[in-house]
Amino acid sequence: NPSGTGYVDYVLWDDNGKPLAIVEAKRTTRGYDQGKHQAELYADCLEKEFNVRPVIFLSNGYENWIWDDEAYPPRKVLGFYTKESLQKLFFQRREKESLKLAEVNKEISGRYYQVSAIRRVGERFDEGHRRALLVMATGTGKTRTAISICDMLLRKKWAKRILFLADRNALVKQAYRSFAALLPEIPIVNLVEEKNDDAARIVFSTYPTMLNQIESLEEGKRKFDPGHFDLVIIDEDHRSVYNKYQAIFDYFDSLLLGLTATPKEDVDHDTYHLFNAEQGNPTYAYGLEEAVKDEFLVPPKT
Repeated sequence: NPSGTGYVDYVLWDDNGKPLAIVEAKRTTRGYDQGKHQAELYADCLEKEFNVRPVIFLSNGYENWIWDDEAYPPRKVLGFYTKESLQKLFFQRREKESLKLAEVNKEISGRYYQVSAIRRVGERFDEGHRRALLVMATGTGKTRTAISICDMLLRKKWAKRILFLADRNALVKQAYRSFAALLPEIPIVNLVEEKNDDAARIVFSTYPTMLNQIESLEEGKRKFDPGHFDLVIIDEDHRSVYNKYQAIFDYFDSLLLGLTATPKEDVDHDTYHLFNAEQGNPTYAYGLEEAVKDEFLVPPKT
């Protein structure tokens, strides 16, 4: 509706005539959040008329924010969701179940600390946090734990598509093989070696490959919109990835899970900051000393 004050508000509609999203647009000389209250009133009116609450986007042309006020506070995004991604979000609103007591597939991750890590991540996401960090010693099954978390999020309708990122082809292939063996019914694709398959539920990629995917266009459109993935997993091999490929984490508006074998006291501040965790306090930690004490690992010998 033209407001007469130099900006236009938009409503995006579903095929069934229900509102999916509204865009409250302000002049570039004004703050993106100056229309926040007005957008909330629009959403109230549409919800009252159509019995569904649309997602709110706030924009001044330079900054864009998404506000799904039934679940999260406003957060910055680098672009708008496509219609398909909005429909997926509405499906998850209706269908997703609590993660706090979600069943863990112990054939994938049966060790007590793996189950504890999975439950803690589920609790954190259930509490409204969007980022989690697992610090687990090499050999304690970080990938298996991540596979169980994916299994939980897929079963409980929190995720439809998941992105797994690693910094080397060998690590991508290794993770791909593990997921294929332990979640054989889930379609997966390795972007380093294959073209993207729209049917794939879990996508594997190196950081440079995914950055190229984000930046490339097909028929004038990006291959992936910011809402394409519901969870991004970062398999950290060295900490420089956070600075070098920050654009990937900024672009995808998803839940974020970090995996690292670095002892929690050695993880740098930037890593904790990326995952919204206090320094030295990850979502869950299981170190080398604990694993040796529990006899899951042996101490190193020189």
